[in-house]
Amino acid sequence: MKSFVYTVTLVAALYSCAPVGPTQRINFIAPDVYPEGISYDSSANVYYVSSARTGAIGRVTPEGNYTVLHADTGLRSTYGMKIHPDGRRLYVCASDANYSRYTSPDTRYKMMRLISLDLANGKKLSDLDLSKLYDGNHFANDLTFDDKGNAYITDSYSNAIIKVDAAHKASVFCKSPVFKTGGIGLNGIVYHPDGFLLVSSTGKGVIFKVDLSNPQDVQQVRSNMYFIGADGMLLNDRNTVTLLVNGGNEKLFKLTTEDNWASATTAATTLMIDRFTYPSTATFNGDDIWVMNAKFHDLNDSTAMPSKIFSIQKAVFKPIPKKFRE
Repeated sequence: MKSFVYTVTLVAALYSCAPVGPTQRINFIAPDVYPEGISYDSSANVYYVSSARTGAIGRVTPEGNYTVLHADTGLRSTYGMKIHPDGRRLYVCASDANYSRYTSPDTRYKMMRLISLDLANGKKLSDLDLSKLYDGNHFANDLTFDDKGNAYITDSYSNAIIKVDAAHKASVFCKSPVFKTGGIGLNGIVYHPDGFLLVSSTGKGVIFKVDLSNPQDVQQVRSNMYFIGADGMLLNDRNTVTLLVNGGNEKLFKLTTEDNWASATTAATTLMIDRFTYPSTATFNGDDIWVMNAKFHDLNDSTAMPSKIFSIQKAVFKPIPKKFRE
């Protein structure tokens, strides 16, 4: 009974000042693309989006115009993406994990690539095969850059973190037994300027802290709740992270820490009334957070018609009262 009363009270507190209707969206037409990754380019004022179905990388304007930046069916599916710190290259995770229209026995659960594109013309600049680093199933899902230009990529099937240095040399950065889980494991990843990575686990519903100078030092961030279905992450500041959750919850949470990510509490959340549809990844546009609605529910429903319209949605958070954070 206590849990029920707590939940009802918290919901009432959050909805008491809730806006009417969902938050602002940028709708765009891209039949059967199912974008998963997103990255905003402030210099061009466009959003780059990936495609779990076709592997294409597209551009979406704030007015909702979608065009293809780079198309290659050999990529099978594209997922997380980040603009390189130099502002001229887009790095993209490519795998044949589960939804590709062009899947094949040679690549399904096996392919794991990191490509980079020239943002000026969409041409491919580099293409790294990461699948030979170790045995097992592979799913390059998301990536981040540190302050030296090194990239870190999550493999959601083998639960490993791969490092690709500025010279494009790939190595296994961390493959800890504490990551192990069934299905999709490690997913979203961010670099913290104090010298560590924060990585979400979809299956475990937790966040791990990984020391860059000692990658075998993996600590689970203690939290007041579990986030089963955890996906993409953003680092708002040194003490705040935004975490996306899907697969049933369809919400975003802001987590804060007072002990450098030994532990964290949920400080704010979006509301169910916002009606996110499988929020997968997010990007900053100035101080605002914009979310990719991947709509993967369609792909998990054999009776669903392929979607033609997708949306990038603005996240608006409601603070959680302190008495409900413990």
